[in-house]
Amino acid sequence: MKTLMILTFALLFAANIYAQTGYKVGDKAAGFSLKNVDGSMVSLADFKSSKGVIVIFTCNHCPFAKAYENRIIELHKAFAGKGVPIIAINPNDPVEVPEDSFDEMKKRAKEKSFPFKYVFDETQAIAKTYGATRTPHVYLLKNDGGVFHVTYIGAIDDNHSDANNVKEKYLEEAVNALLKNAKPATEMTKAIGCSIKWKK
Repeated sequence: MKTLMILTFALLFAANIYAQTGYKVGDKAAGFSLKNVDGSMVSLADFKSSKGVIVIFTCNHCPFAKAYENRIIELHKAFAGKGVPIIAINPNDPVEVPEDSFDEMKKRAKEKSFPFKYVFDETQAIAKTYGATRTPHVYLLKNDGGVFHVTYIGAIDDNHSDANNVKEKYLEEAVNALLKNAKPATEMTKAIGCSIKWKK
């Protein structure tokens, strides 16, 4: 009986550690340097004069990611000029999904005229650091004197399939709160999308 109790506590402890992997709201975001579709390297430090950054893990092939492309473009156009641009990060393994290769990223960015940075997390280290699990998966970062802290994690809104019937614009509301130097009413939601395709 005692052995069973010890085993149960050990499993619960391990599950708790696993559940806490990745960033939580309030955490400091580490810097990164990833290749953009134009061949340049993009780092978080490049945005030290911004009020914040919207980091969105996304990709080419996922139907959910595709459904949000136009909304992501519009969000960047709405907020980049106010000091909160988007960095889109593709974390998928192109061996698993060839459509998500860097060359295909370049093609997609050109087809859709992406106005934001679209970078490749080739080693998947950044996705793992953030704790991203889906495409799309959003992390809103606030710039506190050159140090970026997470203020919102989760979904872009509450309706991936129909942009015209969105009732809750989680990300937009969180960015508006950031611009007012306030906490968002909703700090965390469940990211809805395709699972990230990890390297085997």
